[in-house]
Formats: sequence, C-alpha cells, structure tokens
Amino acid sequence: MSGRTGVGTVEDLHASATKVCGLTDFGPDDYTEALGVLLESYQRDADLTELGSKMSRYFLRGALVARALSEAAWQANPTYAETPVTRPIFVTGLPRTGTTALHRLLAADPQHQALEMWLAEFPQPRPPRETWADNPVYQQIDAGFAQHRIENPEFMGVHYMSAADVEECWQLLRQTVKSISYESLAYLPTYSRWLRQQDWTNAYVRHRKNLQLIGLGDHRRWVMKNPSHLFALDALMKVYPDALIIQTHRDPVTIVGSSCSLTEHAARGWSNSFTRDKIGESQLELWSRGLRTFTESRARYRAEQFVDIQFEDLRADPIGTIESIYKAFGIEFTDAARAAMLALDEESKSGDRKPTHTYSLEDYGLTESQVRSHFSLT
Repeated sequence: MSGRTGVGTVEDLHASATKVCGLTDFGPDDYTEALGVLLESYQRDADLTELGSKMSRYFLRGALVARALSEAAWQANPTYAETPVTRPIFVTGLPRTGTTALHRLLAADPQHQALEMWLAEFPQPRPPRETWADNPVYQQIDAGFAQHRIENPEFMGVHYMSAADVEECWQLLRQTVKSISYESLAYLPTYSRWLRQQDWTNAYVRHRKNLQLIGLGDHRRWVMKNPSHLFALDALMKVYPDALIIQTHRDPVTIVGSSCSLTEHAARGWSNSFTRDKIGESQLELWSRGLRTFTESRARYRAEQFVDIQFEDLRADPIGTIESIYKAFGIEFTDAARAAMLALDEESKSGDRKPTHTYSLEDYGLTESQVRSHFSLT
C-alpha cells in the first residue's frame, strides 16, 4: 500500500477484514450503502494523505471485523437474546462538556457495567476480569494503546485511553457505519449530507444486541456514553424506550475550541486540507446541528427520563453531582458506589490521566460571535 491515497472499495475492505479475522459472514446487508457513501466521500471530499488513507482504511476494516465477530459470537451464544437491558443510562452532550469524566464515575459503581474498549473492538461475552491480562486479544489491543501513549502524548493528555478503560459506544454504532466519528476525523460533506437524512434505528438495534452479548449473564445496569447520541435520540428511544438520558452542558464558546483541538490531535497529518480553519468550520457546523437536533427530539419524550448536568457543577462537586442524578432517577447511591467513585476521582487528577490541554478559538479561524451565532446564544 505504499503511496496509497485511497481508502478502498466495499469489496476489498471485506476481503481485508476476512483476512484479519478469518470470517466471511458480516450479517444482514444493512450497512453497505452507508459504507459506499462514506468511501465515495473519502475519495471526493477528504483530500487524504497516505497516512490518512491508511488510518481511515484501518478504522473501516476494524468496523467490519467487529461486525463479523459479533455475528459469530451471537451464533455461538444464542442465549444472549435473553439478556435484559433495563433502564440503561446514556450520557450525552457536546464534546468536552464532562461526558467522559461523568461516564467513568458512573461506571465505577459496582451496580453498573460499561463497555470496555477491548470488548468494543472484539465483541464477545465479557470474560472474568482476572483473566484479561492473559488474553492474547486483550494483550494486543493494550499494547497498541501503550504505544499510542508514547507516540501521541498530547492526545492522551486530551483524552486518555487504554484497553481496559470504559469507552464511548460509537464503536458499536460503527458496525452499521452510522456514526459522526467519521466527520470528526475528516472533511466528509457528502457522507454528512447522506447521514443526516437516515434513520439510525438499525444501528441501535445492533448496539443493543452487542450489549446483550457482552453482558451475557451480567444483569447489572448498563452505563453508556457518546456525544453522537445527540444526532439520533429518536432511534435510541425506539430501541431503548426506558432509557435514562443525562445531558451535559457547558458554554459552547468554551468547548468548541477544545473540540477542534481534539480533532486536530486525533487526525494530524491525515489530510492535506482538513487543517485548522477547515476543522473549525466543519466542527462548528456539526456540533451546533447536533445540539439543535437533540433539543427538538427531546421535547417529544417524558421529562423524568432526562437529567441535565452543568460542567461547572460536575467539576466542583463530582460526587454530589452523581448523587443528584441517582436521586432524580430513583437509583440507590450505595456506600460502595461512593467509595469507588471517590477513588477514581482522585486517580484522575494525577499521572498519565491528569488532563493537559491548551487551545483557543482563534487557532481554528473562529470567533466568539461566530460560535454564539451558530448556537443561537445571546
């Protein structure tokens, strides 16, 4: 693939995925239209470098591998379909509004389960935690993140990741190639126009089936997180009608520059044209649209299924903020939950997990008045 600046075709990506995992059954054909549109958009719009082509191909192949692994695991574990997913919690909001910190605190509660990164990449019933270190798949994924921390310390200072950490559930949505993660890493207006007209219900049906598989035999409450839920609340609520939704809030003027910085660090060197000004323009449009879409949809559902959390409150009093969420949703806040969350909160303030991040709106060709206008702020 030396010198390659194309991501590939639907056919050769499937062949490559089969070569990696040895599987040929990718399940029902509810995703190849999306994949085709995305590949067309990469070719037409993205202006990828050789590195960008390689990384985009790697991510798409990974989605197909995960899809095939899910299909095989469902067939091998047919009782997955009996696993309940009751009143799951979904954390969503604009990027950089505290969704990650809140999600990880909620996931620390022994009453809860969440999606670990390596199981999002390699869907299977969750093995006992004490066996992970000896699992060759876990070892490979964990080694990859260790290398990434060495090579990209700036990105890890913005968003720390490891194989065992709980992560965003876009990894499950990507199996149906319906995810705004692609637009967060490249300039893809063709795909973006197509996606905003789509019903995401099939993506969330597959999302739920994967939760049932990964949590096979584990009936604890699921806690999920993903800013992209802003774009698909109707589909989420159709598949999870008893979902509990936490929406995080922070001044967009503060967070848009931070979101652009995250995108720049994640996709540095991937495109000849998806650089600072283009990142600013595209991310401002994307996230202001996402918030409008969510706000319009939310008005159609029962208010008691939603809780609003301000970033400043979460930062000032994380445990008190969690306690208020539990009270609103009628969930018992146990001593074990409090102790686990306090320990995690202390750990997050030091070492590799200590956040380090500098940015400004001006770096991305944006002004405060532009942001306020897009988000209809006065």
